[in-house]
Amino acid sequence: MHLAQEIEPHTHRGANPDTGTFDTVTLDYEARFLRRKRLVSDNGEAFLVELAETRSVNHGEGFRLDDGRIILVQAAAEPLLAVRHDNLPRIAWHVGNRHTPCQIAADHILIRDDAVLKAMLEQLGAMVTSLTAPFMPEGGAYGHGRTHGHEH
Repeated sequence: MHLAQEIEPHTHRGANPDTGTFDTVTLDYEARFLRRKRLVSDNGEAFLVELAETRSVNHGEGFRLDDGRIILVQAAAEPLLAVRHDNLPRIAWHVGNRHTPCQIAADHILIRDDAVLKAMLEQLGAMVTSLTAPFMPEGGAYGHGRTHGHEH
């Protein structure tokens, strides 16, 4: 089994032997947060990821295998909520105040499907619709990583 100890930043290359990328691995938001884990590529090749520290691996980055090949990371489609409101910054504040990861667009935000948050947001007047799509939320306060471990 091959070993991946390095992340290739934002390769954005398709599965093409000419570019060094030979396969993909499709992972949801939770599965993209790892340090040491056995994964199986979309074409069925098992490999071990063993990073120096736990980190969030983003869509478009790649696992560099010990033989130099790259397995491109793709964000899996998962259940999300699209949240719209005339005062979207206010709604985003309420989501952020709960330390909930969100993906921000000009006219809506996306959050992972959560019945409690959905009820709260609807109570605040937001229009909330369910969808299934890849989830690529904003990074942490310093531009990368997750917002876990925040202390007041």
